[in-house]
Amino acid sequence: MDNGDIEGGGSEDEFHTKQSGRKYRPVVAHDPAVLEMSSVPPGSSSQEKTNTNPDRLNDNTNGSEREHRLELFGFDSLVNILGLKSMTGEQVAAPSSPRGDGEDAPVTFDRDRPGHNDLKLGTLMGVFVPCLQNILGIIYYIRFSWIVGMAGIGESLVLVAFCGLCTFLTGISLSAIATNGAMKGGGPYYLIGRALGPEIGVSIGLCFFLGNAVAGALYVLGAVETFLNAVPAAGLFREAITTFNGTEVAHPIQSPSSHDLQIYGIVVTIVICFIVFGGVKMINRVAPAFLIPVLFSLFCIFIGIFLAKKDYPADGITGLSLESFKENWSSDYQFTNNAGIPDPEGKVYWNFNALVGLFFPAVTGIMAGSNRSASLKDTQRSIPIGTLAATLATTALYLVSVLFFGALATRDALLTDRLLTATVAWPFPAIIYVGIILSTLGAALQSMTGAPRLLAAIANDEILPVLNYFKVADGQEPHIATLFTAFICIGCVVIGNLDLITPTVTMFYLLCYAGVNLSCFLLDLLDAPSWRPRWKIHHWSLSLLGASLCIVIMFLISWSFTVVSLALASLIYYYVSIKGKAGDWGDGFKSAYFQLALRSLRSLGANQVHPKNWYPIPLVFCRPWGKLPENVPCHPKLADFANCMKKKGRGMSIFVSILDGDYHEHAEDAKAACKQLSTYIDYKCCEGVAEIVVAPNMSEGFRGIVQTMGLGNLKPNIVVMRYPEIWRRENLKEIPATFVGIINDCIVANKAVVIVKGLDEWPNEYQMQYGTIDLYWIVRDGGLMLLLSQLLRTKKSFENCKIQVFCIAEEDSDAEELKADVKKFLYDLRMQAEVIVISMKSWDVQIEGGSQQDEWSESFTPAQQRIAGYLAEMKRAAQGDENKLMADGKPVVVNEQQVEKFLYTTLKLNSTILRYSRMAAVVLVSLPPPPVHHPAYFYMEYMDLLVENVPRLLIVRGYRRDVVTLFT
Repeated sequence: MDNGDIEGGGSEDEFHTKQSGRKYRPVVAHDPAVLEMSSVPPGSSSQEKTNTNPDRLNDNTNGSEREHRLELFGFDSLVNILGLKSMTGEQVAAPSSPRGDGEDAPVTFDRDRPGHNDLKLGTLMGVFVPCLQNILGIIYYIRFSWIVGMAGIGESLVLVAFCGLCTFLTGISLSAIATNGAMKGGGPYYLIGRALGPEIGVSIGLCFFLGNAVAGALYVLGAVETFLNAVPAAGLFREAITTFNGTEVAHPIQSPSSHDLQIYGIVVTIVICFIVFGGVKMINRVAPAFLIPVLFSLFCIFIGIFLAKKDYPADGITGLSLESFKENWSSDYQFTNNAGIPDPEGKVYWNFNALVGLFFPAVTGIMAGSNRSASLKDTQRSIPIGTLAATLATTALYLVSVLFFGALATRDALLTDRLLTATVAWPFPAIIYVGIILSTLGAALQSMTGAPRLLAAIANDEILPVLNYFKVADGQEPHIATLFTAFICIGCVVIGNLDLITPTVTMFYLLCYAGVNLSCFLLDLLDAPSWRPRWKIHHWSLSLLGASLCIVIMFLISWSFTVVSLALASLIYYYVSIKGKAGDWGDGFKSAYFQLALRSLRSLGANQVHPKNWYPIPLVFCRPWGKLPENVPCHPKLADFANCMKKKGRGMSIFVSILDGDYHEHAEDAKAACKQLSTYIDYKCCEGVAEIVVAPNMSEGFRGIVQTMGLGNLKPNIVVMRYPEIWRRENLKEIPATFVGIINDCIVANKAVVIVKGLDEWPNEYQMQYGTIDLYWIVRDGGLMLLLSQLLRTKKSFENCKIQVFCIAEEDSDAEELKADVKKFLYDLRMQAEVIVISMKSWDVQIEGGSQQDEWSESFTPAQQRIAGYLAEMKRAAQGDENKLMADGKPVVVNEQQVEKFLYTTLKLNSTILRYSRMAAVVLVSLPPPPVHHPAYFYMEYMDLLVENVPRLLIVRGYRRDVVTLFT
């Protein structure tokens, strides 16, 4: 094939008809056209598939030889490695559409067009630096030495180790989940949502977004307040507050005005917002400018510690002294004023729990790297290394600082000098102010960077339609989400006093950490085949410990704020479950349900279920006798009746239908019909599943269903179908054989049968019924008929009905004894019902009356005539030989006397039903089995006599086991 240009007109027919005369341009392996054609569906022709292989297009000599080597496997062969693109879920570029003006126009592909953001971050700048900037904050500079003075060296080490262990275990869980496959944008939200489901993922993700957005305002306010304290002349307003600072003489302490904080805070927030608008490239340029001075300030602090001497550079400084170390080893919890200065009359008492709440924000920020997962080159490598490295580095810094601060100064100096780090810093204290300002601004930058990406990731999943405004295309910057985040930050800055919001922010962080740990715990415990993380250092017990620590720390900080944060997350969860779009992400709960179902199925075993644990599992046969309106997959009342067979909705129904034809030809039709039937079941609020079977005919299809449907003891035990009332009216001669075959199949498969006559009039849950539920209990059915009557009474529509049990006695002398036995039996079964016994003798008396005899003849005589006519046709077909009578393709034996007896019996039972149960809400009667060697047509005549003029009837046949028991 020569190389050239593709002409316009992109139809498949033109492609084949002009294939030999058209010239094509060269195609390279990573050409967008090749990527597009790699996802050709398997149904395409073999010739079309092979012609898209780039090697064949480039090499005409070997093309025909290579074309047939893997033809057996089709285009999905792994030899075409580009086909693996579809397994990663990546979207490949679509080829440009040819011009439709009729002229030859080459199809060109611009490989350099700006679709995705090509700038990707590595481990250092993508994860480690953002985490380090978020973790190192203002608490280390202005409160850490005070914490050492209050808790002592010993308990301070425990405090740092306790909080550090929580974040370290969370980092391990995060590393395991992040290395279990390709990760899109959204960071912890993406991980939690895919592990615990969309509802939990969105609720925790939105809380984490709010925490990041409000935390950005906190960092901005901290930076502005430090700047105004260092440079008071920069303030536009003045506000002086006099308080005691721990000395004998009261000194006025001047604090910045709230208006100054608001004005400068808004300006700083807008500047950071512009930096974030510049994208990843701009953030990468600015981030080191914030981090390097912070690291330099830490270096200056430690240099100052080593150079410090007794009372130098200030009173209370001892230098690194063993005596100070011993003095500060134990804790000294006491009352302080609002500024943290020891005061016996102060209103704030500090203990270990309170210090956990104060210090824990100093270890948060480990999610800063995963928040920008969409901007990372290799998430599976960068997130574990960068996150854990930042966590270990900062924890080691805190532990070393505890030892140094404890040996550096007296306890009074530790508790009264809030900026001890600035006091000892070398060569001058201003470096610390710069470090505080830049560390807080760096943390604010990372919060403003991560929060919009988190919100955009939630919006892109389209779970909540209200968030669709924040959706962005792959590789694009979330500008609208950034503006919304900046708006929240500015609002919090304007509020100024965030003392009530700050603990809630910490709770949101802890809630997110707990979600990550629980996700890893669930995935590790279930150990599904897809759980294969590259990060091997993980165990479900570590994740469970990490989640427990998160919950414990939440309650240690404040039980009230814990309740508030959990309530907010619960409200979001409830809102998502109601308004959100359902999505199946293969979360861990689905895997847990699957394993629980397997274990439960195995524990049930293959033995019969005890009657106390018996539940009806109806197999609802949706195939109608006749035709339903278009787009109606099942009779509308079948689901209502299936719900009546469950107590309080507990149980499962299986709705099945059969498509006639060849499976290979109707497989897609079956899938569409199954989806339509599932929609119907959901619409009718019926707990059940839909199944569609393709078979040559209805009988073969049902025979396969009744043998194979279900697993173990979860196989359906009752077959529910509609009585074919239309078979004679519409002259459907195939119905009798099919109907009788289904009943015989149920008997052979040991399935109970419930046939509903008058289904069109079956009430829904809002149609109240009055009268009685009458049971004509003729044969032993394991108590199924009694149980069905009790289940009907649990439904609102039948709750006002009373139960009557009619029993048939052979002689009058047996009536009283039978009635007493049945009453005792019902009493032991805890069933309330009135018992009425009818003898066969009184039956005969009823028929012998004049008017009743006439009514009897009106039904009996036509049935006899129809059967006689059918028998005559069979004899003509057998040429008069009664030994060769055939019906429905089977040999039959006709005993005319027995046929007349069966007609007489069903007619007598029908007349009894009409006499006693004309006002009944529903009648239940035993189903007679089809007589052996009788034609199916005869059986339909028997059944028609039985159900005639009864408006609502359930014909029930049990199976060879009890479904009720007398014993506890």
